[in-house]
Amino acid sequence: MSLVIDVPIEKVWEALADWESQGEWMLQTTVEVTSEIREGVGTSIAAFTGVGKLGIMDHMTVTSWNPPHVCDVLHTGKVIKGTGRFELTALSPQSTRFDWSEEVLAPRALFLLIAPGLYVGVRISLSTLRRHLQQRK
Repeated sequence: MSLVIDVPIEKVWEALADWESQGEWMLQTTVEVTSEIREGVGTSIAAFTGVGKLGIMDHMTVTSWNPPHVCDVLHTGKVIKGTGRFELTALSPQSTRFDWSEEVLAPRALFLLIAPGLYVGVRISLSTLRRHLQQRK
């Protein structure tokens, strides 16, 4: 998924790399860093998406870190496995394209159950991120 954010690339990267603050824009999600390393390759992150105790825990480890352009993660949880990528491209000094891609390997039944909501949730989350960053400039 892609979107254009009218904010400099460094500011967008700063928001994405602040793992714990992702809950401010990521729908129904709480994120915490679970390693001593807080940024860069080797950082471990746990993201819980859901309401109350009903939801999915997603454990990730950063595998590639190239600020302010690319961050790759490996999903290492019991249920969700696969890879993810945040990629930023400066379109101008004040505009950034944000591309978010995931290749998630999950049990087929779970995937069929959550895929439609996941797509809508990510779209809502990205719109919230854009609004959040553009209001801060």
